[in-house]
Amino acid sequence: MIYRLLSKEVLNSIEQFPSVAILGARQTGKTTLAKSLLPEVTRETLYIDLEDSIDLNRLTNPQLFFTNNRDKCIILDEIQRMPELFPLLRSHIDRYRIPGRFILLGSANPHLLKLTSETLAGRIVYTELTGINILEVSDIFSTEVHWLRGGFPEPLQIEDDDRRNKWHTTFLRTITERDIPLMGLTISTHSVWQCLQFLAYLSGNVLRKSNLTRDLELTHQKLSLILDYLESAYLIRRLMPYYINISKRLVKSPKVYLRDSGLLHSVLSIRSFNDMLGNPICGNSWEGYTIEQIISVLGQKFEYFFYRTQDGTECDLLLCRNSKPLACIEMKITVNPKRTKSLTTAIRDLRTKNNFIIVPHRTDSYQISYDLMVCDLHGFFNEIKKLASC
Repeated sequence: MIYRLLSKEVLNSIEQFPSVAILGARQTGKTTLAKSLLPEVTRETLYIDLEDSIDLNRLTNPQLFFTNNRDKCIILDEIQRMPELFPLLRSHIDRYRIPGRFILLGSANPHLLKLTSETLAGRIVYTELTGINILEVSDIFSTEVHWLRGGFPEPLQIEDDDRRNKWHTTFLRTITERDIPLMGLTISTHSVWQCLQFLAYLSGNVLRKSNLTRDLELTHQKLSLILDYLESAYLIRRLMPYYINISKRLVKSPKVYLRDSGLLHSVLSIRSFNDMLGNPICGNSWEGYTIEQIISVLGQKFEYFFYRTQDGTECDLLLCRNSKPLACIEMKITVNPKRTKSLTTAIRDLRTKNNFIIVPHRTDSYQISYDLMVCDLHGFFNEIKKLASC
C-alpha cells in the first residue's frame, strides 16, 4: 500500500474535531486512506458505504443507529448520497460532543459543501485527498512515468498503455453520465464531454468563456454550470491571476488546467511518453502537472496564483502568503533552461527573492543567478521547505 502524506493530518483532525471530511475526486483513494487509519483510531470504528444496499439497511432508522453507536467512530462513505443525514449529524454531535465521532467521505460537489457548511459549521474540518503525488511514489516511479500516468492509484500502476487509457475513459464516462444527472444538472453528457475535450486542449491557457461558448454552442449560464461542476469534482483547476497593488495592466481571467495529467493525456489520445514529447501540449502538460504536485504537497502553506501583464510579462506560478509574493516559479522542459526577459521582469515587478525554474529530468539544483535556481521537483521541495517554515 502507498503511504499517503495526508494520513498524519487526518489523524490529528480526528483527535481534535467531532467530524472530519475527506473530500476529493472519485477513485483517489479516500476509502483506502480511511480504512488504513482504523488501527490508529483509539475507539471502535464502523464503516458504512452508502452505495451498498446492506449498509443502507443498517441506516433504516439513522437516529437509533447513531444513538446506539455514539461511542464509536462512524465512517460514512459517499455521504452525498444521503444529504438528509446532515441535520441529524449536527444534532448527535451537539448532544455528545467528543472528537472523532464521524469521518465523512465524499466526492465534493456544491450541494455537499453547501449542506456541510450550513449544518456542521464549527463541528467539521475539511481535508482534500488529491491524486498520489510524486513524493509518495518517488521510490517506485520516475517523474516521467508519474507525469504520463497521473495520480489516480489504479491507472498509475497499469503498465499497458491501452488498458490505462480505457480506465481513464471509463472514469470520465462515469462522471459525465452518472454523477452529473445525480446532481440535478440538466446538461447533456455530450456537452460535458465536449467541454472536457476543449479544456484539455486549452490546459495551461487563460480561460476565455466567450470563445468557449461560441465553440461549444452553449449559453454562458450552461458553460458556467459545467465549469463549476468540473471544478467542484476536482477535475479541473482554475488558477487565479495575481493583481494586488500592481500598477501595470494585468490579465484578470483565470488559467485552466485538467488537474490529473493522466486524464489530460487520455483525453488527448496520448498513450506513451514519446507521444507526449511529440505533442504541442507537452509544455503546458508539464506546467499543469508541476503546479498540481506543488499544491498537493504544500497545501495551505501558501496561496497560489499566476502572474501575467498585458505586454506578455509572466510567471507560471506565484507562491504568496497573506497576499505577499514569495516565489516565482517557471516550468520548462528544456535540458538547459535560460533566464528569460519575461521572468526577469516578473521577478522585478513582484520583488521575489526565491525563484525557480523546474525541469522534468533529474538534475542537481543549481543557481543561474543570485535569485534564480534550476531544479527538478525533488530539488524544489527540498529548497521550499526553508520558505514554508518561515
